[in-house]
Amino acid sequence: MSGLTADGVADRRQVTNAALFFKRWLANPLQMGSVIPSSSSLCRRIAALVERAPDEVVLELGAGTGVVSRALLAAGVPAEKLAVIEIVPEMAGHLREVLPGVNVICGDAFELARDLPERMHGKVGTAICGIPLVLLPLEQQRRFVAAVEAVAPGKGFLLYTYCITSPLPHGKLGLHAKREAWTPLNLPPASVWRYQPRR
Repeated sequence: MSGLTADGVADRRQVTNAALFFKRWLANPLQMGSVIPSSSSLCRRIAALVERAPDEVVLELGAGTGVVSRALLAAGVPAEKLAVIEIVPEMAGHLREVLPGVNVICGDAFELARDLPERMHGKVGTAICGIPLVLLPLEQQRRFVAAVEAVAPGKGFLLYTYCITSPLPHGKLGLHAKREAWTPLNLPPASVWRYQPRR
C-alpha cells in the first residue's frame, strides 16, 4: 500500500499542475497570464458566472492544467457539455488524462470556426477565456472577438485577468464590459470581466 490519502493525492496533483504550468510559461510567457494556476477561489467565481441552456456547451479557451475545468464540472456542468481548447499539445494530452469525458481539443482559440466541432457552433452558452488578451495588440484582440462571435453569436465571453480596470479597449472592440467578480484570495488578486457585443 502506498499510504497516500485523498489529501495527499490532491497535494500531488497541485504540485504536478504547478510544474506543468510553469514549464509552459517558460516556453511561451505570452500565452500565459501567470506563472501559477488560478486559485480555487477564482475558479469557483468563474463557474458561478456560467450561463448555459441544457442543449448548450461551456467553452473554455486556454484551459492550461484544467483547474477552471474541474471547477466547472464540480459546479454541475456535465463533462460532455464542456469543451476546452488548448493550443499546446502536451497540455491538451494532460487535460485528456485528467478530464475524462470532456471534449478536449488541441486547437487555436483564434480559429474557433475551424477548430471547434461544427455541431457546437451556435450552441455555446458561455465562453471562458484564460488567455492574457491584454498583452496582445488590438488587431489580435479583434481576431479573438471575431473568433468567439463566429461560434457563439451575440454571447460574448468571460475573461479572467489581474487587471482591476477593463483589460480590453471594449469601445474599440464593439463590446460592452462589466466586471462581474473580484477575488483578493487569488495570487495575484484577479477579476472576472464579461464582454458582450454591442447591438
